[in-house]
Amino acid sequence: MSLETRIRRKSLHDRIVTPEAAAALIEDGMTIGMSGFTKAGDAKAVPLAMAQRAAQEKFRITLMTGASLGHDIDKILTEAGVLARRLPFQSDPALRAAINRGEVMFIDQHLSETVEQLRSGQISPIDYAVVEAVAITEDGGIVPSTSVGNSASFAILAKKVIVELNLSHSPELEGLHDIYIPAKRPSRTPIPVVACDIRVGSPYIPVDPDKIAAIVITEKQDSAARISPPDAETNSIAGHLIGFLQDEVRKGRLDMTLNPLQAGIGVIANSVLSGLVDSPFHDLRMYSEVLQDSTFELFEAGKLSFASAASMTLSSAWADRVFRNIRAYKDRVILRPQEVSNHPEIIRRLGVIGINTALEFDIYGNVNSTHVGGTDMMNGIGGSGDFARNAFLSIFVAKSVAKGGAISSVVPMVSHVDHTEHDVDILVTEHGLADLRGLAPRERAPIIIRNCCHPAYRELLGDYFKRAVAARAGQTPHILEEAFDWHVRRLKTGSMLPGA
Repeated sequence: MSLETRIRRKSLHDRIVTPEAAAALIEDGMTIGMSGFTKAGDAKAVPLAMAQRAAQEKFRITLMTGASLGHDIDKILTEAGVLARRLPFQSDPALRAAINRGEVMFIDQHLSETVEQLRSGQISPIDYAVVEAVAITEDGGIVPSTSVGNSASFAILAKKVIVELNLSHSPELEGLHDIYIPAKRPSRTPIPVVACDIRVGSPYIPVDPDKIAAIVITEKQDSAARISPPDAETNSIAGHLIGFLQDEVRKGRLDMTLNPLQAGIGVIANSVLSGLVDSPFHDLRMYSEVLQDSTFELFEAGKLSFASAASMTLSSAWADRVFRNIRAYKDRVILRPQEVSNHPEIIRRLGVIGINTALEFDIYGNVNSTHVGGTDMMNGIGGSGDFARNAFLSIFVAKSVAKGGAISSVVPMVSHVDHTEHDVDILVTEHGLADLRGLAPRERAPIIIRNCCHPAYRELLGDYFKRAVAARAGQTPHILEEAFDWHVRRLKTGSMLPGA
């Protein structure tokens, strides 16, 4: 396909430049918004050119994205010294280490909130948006690639835009997107999404063509998702959850089509959705952030009828299958801005069943999704909070132990709280499921300990709870002098188990 077909506004052809020339537009101290959501649809050429330039000319920026980036971009920018501040999510080990050393300031945000703060002027405005696209329309509209994320609002709100036109993406992606931008507050009208399959916006990002400062031609494909196959533990988690959902149907709270499903990124959540392939449920729908391999497994199994999200993040095998045949999915998939995919108003309206992953949770149902040992950032809260607080069912899943059993995912008190007990309905490990709805803290603890805890830690947790009730009582019994002993013991010995 010719560039004339991809860049349909002829006046923009003279703005095609090299990645180096585009990177030269970015100055020290600027705030940059880049496309990309869970390694999909991310800018690829310009950030690499920025890192190369930094070897000769030191400069630092604030970088906003939708979520995590692919192709080690965060690592490369970190090691080049380009990143001064990063938000709202990341998943790169090198950047994570720099954040935990205090070298890069990381603002961990709910994914629905970043552009809300931009729109209202609560955080620094964007100087340049760098957005990957598959085409530019006759009016200068930008057609995103495999994610929307925050790209739409970045491009609309930025002073200038750099477009990375990626020729490796199929032009058939055009028409997949639904770009709707909420108005400013107050007196905002309701977002008119009343079902997963409703389109309420346009298929491109509306941008004044004069704002497009440069166009860079690229052909690098998205990074492939690293998705491990289900194992015995994730299969057990899926089994417990499917059994629970079947029981909800028997009780008349759901029917066999369930409510729209959301699943966070990652191995466990992806495996849980894969488990639905062999379940009795049918005509399922998704209203989520990310479409993973499991989404298309469900499509192919005839279980899923429609999926709405902000990005598609697939393994190499599934990316090849899906994108070679994207036309077959265009009437069953929508990609939206993340402030719409993650909007509390819509999540609550649709009655979404939210399934997200916990690092750890405590005996009263508080969940830590982000901090190891209460201090070290892992990746970020992502969209889990957007869904947890507003879902019809807020479900958190985790394997009961980590590091070969040295760390229990169920603890007396979480070392950091991302989701309070008020936002958590269901907890699931490979050992069982705890339904916390309608239970007071003293009623939750025995159920969580009995159903979710690994046997190696079950007696220890039970003893802690009994002594806390006897010694301190209260609405939520704790022995404060001991509440973090397991975390301290892990720091000192490498294991939460006494005598390890």
